[in-house]
Amino acid sequence: MESTPAPPLLTPHKMGQFDLSHRVVLAPLTRQRSYGNVPQPHARVYYAQRATKGGLLIAEATGVSDTAQGYKDAPGVWTEEQVDAWKPVVDAVHAKGALFFCQIWHAGRVSNYKLQPNGQAPISSTDKQVSPQMSADGRLEEFAPPRSLAKDEIPNVVDDFRKAARNAIAAGFDGVEIHGAYSYIIDQFLKDSANDRTDEYGGSLDNRCRFALEVVDAVVGEVGGHRVGIRLSPFTDYMDCHDSDPQALALHLVNKLNDYGILYCHMIEPRMAHVDGRR
Repeated sequence: MESTPAPPLLTPHKMGQFDLSHRVVLAPLTRQRSYGNVPQPHARVYYAQRATKGGLLIAEATGVSDTAQGYKDAPGVWTEEQVDAWKPVVDAVHAKGALFFCQIWHAGRVSNYKLQPNGQAPISSTDKQVSPQMSADGRLEEFAPPRSLAKDEIPNVVDDFRKAARNAIAAGFDGVEIHGAYSYIIDQFLKDSANDRTDEYGGSLDNRCRFALEVVDAVVGEVGGHRVGIRLSPFTDYMDCHDSDPQALALHLVNKLNDYGILYCHMIEPRMAHVDGRR
């Protein structure tokens, strides 16, 4: 009797230097259980329960600096305490035989004064404020007016991503996923609804992609392209962050990414779309 072939999702996959036993990946899911931005012991249980031999897990969005926070009790990876707290979580995942990537993230203007150091304004590509948004539990969320980064400040944010990638590897993660999607700071530079800059970081596709590619270049230079993925959502319209020509933006950016030898591109489709292509 012939054996039934395994469903495609359960077949092995060679991902760069990594051997995956199946193609079901744990997406980065915001938990907001890292009190004081420090991962807690219960995270070991949470991630280990979802780990399988040869599987891939991507950690929840993890802040690259004290200005990166957009949600209360989201984890970070910019301090020694945070790195040390991640180590047993990563060890628990590895003990199950799984791979673990850390998603490194900066919320940009999707934040408020309470989450920022010294109650300062969130930083962004722009000084345009996100309009109030209805949360999943029916609450109206409000966001602080952001401060547009000066050109000479941008390299500091790029370096925060680089150091966060280094710290993630020090914590034992197998790689990092740069969060360039869903309206957060990289997306704010990419999309023309949120990027109204007139310097070399705004206007043309080359300019609007500049910050994202500088982050990729810095992270690849620190940990190697074989350990780096990126998450993008060119077609989403979320938190007042959308683009007038998302297809052109997506094609331009992914073609540029080919130059950096990264491991993968995690592309997010819009949650809803009309048949005629309108969001």
